[in-house]
Amino acid sequence: VVINASTSARPKMSGESKKEEFRKYLERSGVIDALTKVLVALYEEPEKPSNALDFIKQYLGAPTSGDVETMKAEKDEMMKKNEELTKELEVRHSCFPMPTSSL
Repeated sequence: VVINASTSARPKMSGESKKEEFRKYLERSGVIDALTKVLVALYEEPEKPSNALDFIKQYLGAPTSGDVETMKAEKDEMMKKNEELTKELEVRHSCFPMPTSSL
C-alpha cells in the first residue's frame, strides 16, 4: 500500500475559508480586541504622538526603542559595578582568608 504524502487528512481549504479561519483564530486569541482598543486609544489621543508605532508598542506593553537603549545602558552599568565588586571581594578574601575548620 502506497500513501501519497501530499494528500492530507483534511480537505483543502479555499482562500475564503482560510481567511475566515484566521479571523476566528485572531478573535479567539484576543488579538482583534487588543488591536481595536489600541487603535481607539490612538484615535482619542488629543495630541497625536510623533511615532504611532511606539505608541502602539507602549500601549500593548512592549518596550520602545528608547526603553531598549535605556535598559542596555543600565545593563552595562550594572555589569561594570558587578565586576568592581567581584574584584573587591577577591581582594578582601586574599587579605583575610577564611579559616578552615578541622573536625
